[in-house]
Amino acid sequence: GGCGAWLARRSRTKYPSLLRFLHAKWDEAVTIAHKPQWRLVGVAGERLPMKAKMIHRCIHVLDLEKSLAFYKRAFGLDVVREISRAEGSRKIVYIGNDTTDFELELVWESGRTEAYDNGSNDTHLAFAVDDVDAARLLHDEMDCVCHELGRDGIYFIEDPDGCCLEIVPSNLWD
Repeated sequence: GGCGAWLARRSRTKYPSLLRFLHAKWDEAVTIAHKPQWRLVGVAGERLPMKAKMIHRCIHVLDLEKSLAFYKRAFGLDVVREISRAEGSRKIVYIGNDTTDFELELVWESGRTEAYDNGSNDTHLAFAVDDVDAARLLHDEMDCVCHELGRDGIYFIEDPDGCCLEIVPSNLWD
């Protein structure tokens, strides 16, 4: 038992900095990586699933101020931080709110006049809302509703750059 039951052995694979630990009693191997970018390998050499946290979704915008106003009004998203080139040719603005630490990244390029291809309607970002009826009234008032599923209150709106955004009642998601 205890830590002494594990025997460390250098791997004889193409990854010499991996250590293989063999449990003396059960003869199970566990590989530990010394480099943080390598995945850990579990008991008997099986790969453990990589876990990653989603942090943002990027949308390219033609009119940054119009997009910021849209997302503020439609979802209560505020500027979290921004990055600008010194000469002002590009600005990246991250927006979010206190319901999640996931952010929307708005990228604006100076001089761009043609619309971006931010994906089809199948490529979308979804927002869960507590009061879908109030959200729907607001989005109808904003004239941005583009598709209704006709069930459970789920519908889609379109931002100023044509990005499709799904609205889902929170009780269906939580």
